[in-house]
Amino acid sequence: MHGRCLAFLVLLVSGPASAGAPIAFFAEQATAGAAPQGCTPALTGGGGAVKWVAVAEPEAPRGLALAETSRDPTDTRFPLCVVATPAARNVDVTVRFRPVAGRVDQAGGIAVRYADARTYYVVRANALEDNVRLYHVTNGVRREFAGKDTKVARGQWHSLRLRLIDDRFEVWFDGAALFAATDLRIAGAGQVALWTKADSLTHFAELSVETLP
Repeated sequence: MHGRCLAFLVLLVSGPASAGAPIAFFAEQATAGAAPQGCTPALTGGGGAVKWVAVAEPEAPRGLALAETSRDPTDTRFPLCVVATPAARNVDVTVRFRPVAGRVDQAGGIAVRYADARTYYVVRANALEDNVRLYHVTNGVRREFAGKDTKVARGQWHSLRLRLIDDRFEVWFDGAALFAATDLRIAGAGQVALWTKADSLTHFAELSVETLP
């Protein structure tokens, strides 16, 4: 498996210049066990250093997925992989993920309007709690403002989608609309990131990001 290319994440950018054409996300690519290009590690909360790497995953495209592998059990620890994309205010983001392990938590999510590690929105699915929750993070503090209980099976692949236009959030799970909400605490443009919590080992694949007017 070592030596296979990490090329499973694709960025879709809408607008006149790109016309929605697909662009390779990790353009430099990476090998299994290595940190991918196009992913800047970040951390909200406490705990040790963040470590995102490509991992073997037979059910993912090209046999590789992306995971945060430090397994630090600090409960108030939220690692992020900030995607190397232009800042956008309105986006439609989808990712496939598989909760693999974790004693403190088994979670994976999408952050949007990411300004820094203390300011962003995040939608996350949790296999220990069987729910999907939507939070705003301001001044480094995470607060829930919407969510719904639904089965999130450990060891299985799921899809999570977040569409944000102005103050309206729409969330899909496994292809079905789950809930909608409104919030405008974070009004400016920001980047997209992958998100986990504590000792979660979650495999991510097939991220797509579309910027919206």
